[in-house]
Amino acid sequence: MSQDVLLKVDDLKMHYPIRGGVLFRQIANNYAVDGVSFEINRGETLGIVGESGCGKSTVAKAILRLYEPTAGAIEFDGKDIINMSKPDLREIRQDMQIIFQDPMESLNSRHTVGTILEEPFVIHGKGTRAERRKWVTDLLDKVGLQSDSVNRFPHEFSGGQRQRIGIARAIALKPKLLICDEPVSALDVSIQSQILNLLLDLQREMDLTLLFIAHDLAVVKHVSDRIAVMYLGKIVEMNDAESLYKNPVHPYTRALLSSIPVPDPERKKVHDVLTGEVPSPINPPDGCHFHARCPYAEQICTKQRPELTTTNSNPNWLVSCHLKENFIN
Repeated sequence: MSQDVLLKVDDLKMHYPIRGGVLFRQIANNYAVDGVSFEINRGETLGIVGESGCGKSTVAKAILRLYEPTAGAIEFDGKDIINMSKPDLREIRQDMQIIFQDPMESLNSRHTVGTILEEPFVIHGKGTRAERRKWVTDLLDKVGLQSDSVNRFPHEFSGGQRQRIGIARAIALKPKLLICDEPVSALDVSIQSQILNLLLDLQREMDLTLLFIAHDLAVVKHVSDRIAVMYLGKIVEMNDAESLYKNPVHPYTRALLSSIPVPDPERKKVHDVLTGEVPSPINPPDGCHFHARCPYAEQICTKQRPELTTTNSNPNWLVSCHLKENFIN
């Protein structure tokens, strides 16, 4: 693995067994994540977007080993995460932290903010009680909260303030990788921008590497260096953010981007409207998973699954489509 690569995910799979019948035997699989590969360089932000249920959050939790992957390889900072022992995994989790979507659900409602933010230091045996209190105060200041917040409980804060507490907890141990699992989707638009700017400021200040997961393409464009688009457990397109927004190639990416509202009533926008329903991950279609909803599908799309490969024009532009060269401008 290159010295500049902090995280490498190779052919990651997360299959959940479906059981039924009198003997409760396995009768099928839910292919939540089915062969995802990518790398993130140090200091970079990789955004992952897709419809609900495409597997993006499952990828994040599998990277942290909150879920046990079915197959694949994960290397973090040159270390094999998949086969790591529990003591070693606990040690390396200082460098891999997550911000959850709903701060109210992820914060212990029975603990004060001071106790919540002190907990990471206690678990990893860092500092004296006086030092930990000082660190907690510094964390609150860093995320824009008053120092007297230490004696208050999560329910006493607004949604945006609770998310700031969640961010403070995630950065407490000065991680190298911060996974943001839809961190602004439950917030008002005005608060979203504040939280996004806070994350960008912290990234610059702490030299953080971000894996940013969202379904809002406008949000992902604002924070990401590169973007991976997921559909039904697979990445279908990956490119740098600016190029992907200017010239999307995969029909699914084109449809997603065309759905972004344009704040100009005089400007008419042509929409690529998707038809049909998202197939079940329990019984995905043969060939390209997207072919049943794709207006450009040909015979090969129904029979042969396309690989995620580079385009002729750019070795860093990955697309999983048999017809990709037809859509490149």
